[in-house]
Amino acid sequence: MAGTMGGGMNLDGGDPRMGSSAGQAFGDNSTPTRKAVQKTHDPSVTLEEYLHYAAIARADQTALMEGASSSDDALKVSGLRGFNPFKGTKAGTHAVTSVEIAEKSTEVSPDRPEPIVITDEEYIQASRAVRTATWGAVFFLITTDILGPWSTAWAFRQMGYGPGAALYTVFGVLAGYGGWLLWKMFLALDSDRYPLRTYADIAFRIYGPVTRHLITFLQSLQLLFAVGIIVVANGQSLSQMAAKGPDLSQNGACFIILCFVWAIAGMLLGQIRTLAKLGYLANFAIWLNVFTIISTMAIVAHSGPNYVAADKAYKIAVYSYGGAMLFVEFMAEMRRPFDFWKGMLCAQLFIYFVYMLYGMFIYSYQGQYTINPAPQGVSIYAWQTANNAIGLVSSLIAAMLYGNIGIKVVYNNLLMEFLHFPHLGRRAGKLCWIAVVPVYWALAFIVAAAIPQISNLSGFIAALCILQFSYTFPPFLHVGFRVQHDALQEGEGFDPATGQTHRHDGGWRRWVRGYKKAWLMNTWNLVFMLGSLTTAVLGIYSSVLGMIESYASDASTSFGCDSPVLG
Repeated sequence: MAGTMGGGMNLDGGDPRMGSSAGQAFGDNSTPTRKAVQKTHDPSVTLEEYLHYAAIARADQTALMEGASSSDDALKVSGLRGFNPFKGTKAGTHAVTSVEIAEKSTEVSPDRPEPIVITDEEYIQASRAVRTATWGAVFFLITTDILGPWSTAWAFRQMGYGPGAALYTVFGVLAGYGGWLLWKMFLALDSDRYPLRTYADIAFRIYGPVTRHLITFLQSLQLLFAVGIIVVANGQSLSQMAAKGPDLSQNGACFIILCFVWAIAGMLLGQIRTLAKLGYLANFAIWLNVFTIISTMAIVAHSGPNYVAADKAYKIAVYSYGGAMLFVEFMAEMRRPFDFWKGMLCAQLFIYFVYMLYGMFIYSYQGQYTINPAPQGVSIYAWQTANNAIGLVSSLIAAMLYGNIGIKVVYNNLLMEFLHFPHLGRRAGKLCWIAVVPVYWALAFIVAAAIPQISNLSGFIAALCILQFSYTFPPFLHVGFRVQHDALQEGEGFDPATGQTHRHDGGWRRWVRGYKKAWLMNTWNLVFMLGSLTTAVLGIYSSVLGMIESYASDASTSFGCDSPVLG
């Protein structure tokens, strides 16, 4: 998740396309009146209306890509299934930006604020102005988000070469398939009028608010635990660097205090509110990871394993291919969402080969003494310290990004929506951010201190949350989308002239009709979803058993001073 920075997310005052935050783009005293400024999660908007405006948006993008003379021509070229797109005036050669829209608010006297009318052309151009990412940028973002093969060697240690390679291959293919499903749904539901911003937005448009809240909760939980995992990992690194004794295997500092140090650092650095300011750090972090990958492989090839760390490590589960949660955010920043598959495919292939090479290489030299994370299994103290120091920097950057996104998810979907906190673009919202950051990092520290076994903790959250975003939710969402889409009959759909959606029937008869139209794919997706849920249940069960065994052994305990990687 280290690569979530993008054009729209860099706007300090919020996305000018969104209804709830549009006031920031238009000025505090303005009242936007154009109908395109919609409520973000409006239950009165039907799926047919989302499909209608998405078809128009894709047609306009196709026209720009292929030189079609109009949206009508582009619809024929693209083969998209829309519903009689409205005919409006085409945008001129001048691209109106969100800044220019904001400047309109200065024309209104503060003593007598009047509604500001924003035309369709201006709104669409502002929407396109915040979409700047290319498929090459998406490749980098996905790679930055997912790349971190520190647990792969442990997976091969658990399963061996054959089953381990087969597992990574199958899961890699299925992760790519899940990303493809998300891409198809994004193209069909995203538009300039109703832009998709998050994973939960897709769930809302297909199944409603309950599913949206479930996904938002799991996303918040995953990000909180991700920060906690980094706090544990950095605590382990510091404990190795502070080790004492003739063989450097004794605790030199209290482990829980070392973890607390990173929580304090996160509380301070987490005050950076915009992702744009973290962009260069995130780019730097990936090169630090590449250096650690190469150096670890070189060191283990010429030295023995870290027997002390291996003896103390009670670890059971790992995860990979866990970046699909942010795919929607990446597509939302793209100038041409059609090209997302290119970046995703290249990133998945690159990550797959790096994971396989790194995991097999480390396992080949360290065998049953392989630990998670792999760089902490290096036995040469100087290199162990160097890798730990580099890991501290890259992990802190990742934790800052995870925490930034996690706090925004909680703030936007819980504090603003239910407790009516002020928007982050306002001064009051910025003050609230200052107060919320320490609370969030304190919760992450409690998670880390309560479960100081990094693989048990990561395995649990992977099975509970990460696996769902990559493998369970995509087929589940696609079945609901495809059934509703295929249930449409002649004469049904959204009428832009009246603003009404026409349907001939409803209920189970409509769902059965839609399911039958693509029954083979729908059935496969249901089987895929059930298989993923089964894997999740087994993963949660095994992780909980691992925690119980760890607490029953002489490994580190909750809120204790003993390091999990020292004697």
